[in-house]
Amino acid sequence: MTLDPSDGSSNPLAPDWLHIPADANALAPGLWPTSTIRSGTGELVLGGVSATALAAEFGTPLYVIDETDARSRAAELLAVFQTEFARIGTSAKVYYAGKAFLSTEIVRWMTAAGLNIDVCSGGELAVALAGGADPARLGFHGNNKSLAELDEATRVGVGTIVIDSEVEIGRVAEAAARNGRVQNVRLRVNSGVHAHTHNFLATSHEDQKFGIVLSDAPRLVALIRAEPALNFVGLHCHIGSQIFGADGFAESAARLLELHATLLADGPVPELNLGGGFGIAYTSADEPTPIRELARALADIVAAECDRLGIPLPVVAFEPGRVIIGRSGVSLYRVGTTKAVDVSGTQRLYVSVDGGMSDNVRPALYGADYAVRLADRTSTEPPVLVRIAGKHCESGDIVVDADYLPGDVTPGDLLAVPATGAYCWALSNNYNYQGRAPVVAVRNGTARVLVRGETIADLLARDTGAMPPTNGGES
Repeated sequence: MTLDPSDGSSNPLAPDWLHIPADANALAPGLWPTSTIRSGTGELVLGGVSATALAAEFGTPLYVIDETDARSRAAELLAVFQTEFARIGTSAKVYYAGKAFLSTEIVRWMTAAGLNIDVCSGGELAVALAGGADPARLGFHGNNKSLAELDEATRVGVGTIVIDSEVEIGRVAEAAARNGRVQNVRLRVNSGVHAHTHNFLATSHEDQKFGIVLSDAPRLVALIRAEPALNFVGLHCHIGSQIFGADGFAESAARLLELHATLLADGPVPELNLGGGFGIAYTSADEPTPIRELARALADIVAAECDRLGIPLPVVAFEPGRVIIGRSGVSLYRVGTTKAVDVSGTQRLYVSVDGGMSDNVRPALYGADYAVRLADRTSTEPPVLVRIAGKHCESGDIVVDADYLPGDVTPGDLLAVPATGAYCWALSNNYNYQGRAPVVAVRNGTARVLVRGETIADLLARDTGAMPPTNGGES
């Protein structure tokens, strides 16, 4: 079945939101780093470096991060939130959510832009410290922080620890006292507001592992305040991820501020942390809320609720990650095979690449959608519906479920998948003994490795039963 994009038809196998592009080489706005262009020869150029050159030097699969783009987004986001909350008479703190993607260089970029860093494990804490972060500008999350992690966090002087359950109150207090500190803590609560996202991405309804219910908060805050080694600074909530619009944040903030006002009766509550989860565009159909619009809406709701309740404005904190680093990243893959599959008289072209769920598990884990474009050339061939498949031994190993590429896509072509800066390398794995891909930063025409890729030798080095290589039979 042949489809002519000029007649407005669409492939019946495509999702409703996906339309045949007039030009399958065009780069949809809002998906790519701001520096991304096509050269005169049709090559994709990221941060002044061609995709072809990147693949030749570093191989594929390859994560590429536009350094200028990431730094600029961090600085702009901080400035917007500070401006909007200054407008209502208070201040804002921004913590970069390290779980999105963390390396020592990313830590340096974020702290240089003025952001604090949020970590969720002892490993992330170690990376933040190795990147030169001031411990006082770190926040430590987690629903099951180990005794060793809490001891290290209090020893080095982590600025704030988020208490996630009643049992952690005593654990944090003991660790702080042992290390001679009075530890600032927040209490994570579930506001009952459920962001409209995949169930695994929604983190503030009651039947889940994070936080405590609102009704338990006054009792737990009293327990915290009774501990000499703890200093309660405020509530924390996170309503989900990849959220468009401000309505969920507004409702959550209103509920939290009701509790915040109650807690003020027995002591200071200087801060309120509303979490993160701001969404980005992964496909041309996505329409995320502009950050300035979101910051303004959040500032207005906090101001209105505090005025209604007759309470002082707290310092308001946020924890964005994806919205800073997501669009700054692009993944490069090499096509290995193509296979046309007939489905009820309609064709879908399977294009298999040299990566997959080991470098981007989000499609398999969340059903996440992505876009794809040729990276080393352009083509005048009519677009065809493609599914970009990985090389792993799983039928669900899909990188891009549905998009259009020129009909002459062929083995050896270089493909680029945008918006892979967040939760791709961070969730990468060694399934089928695939080494994790390297991460390269591009800036002003130069590229440098942020995280070295793994080789088979690296993987075998962890296997205590691996035999040494043979030497051709010589003794």
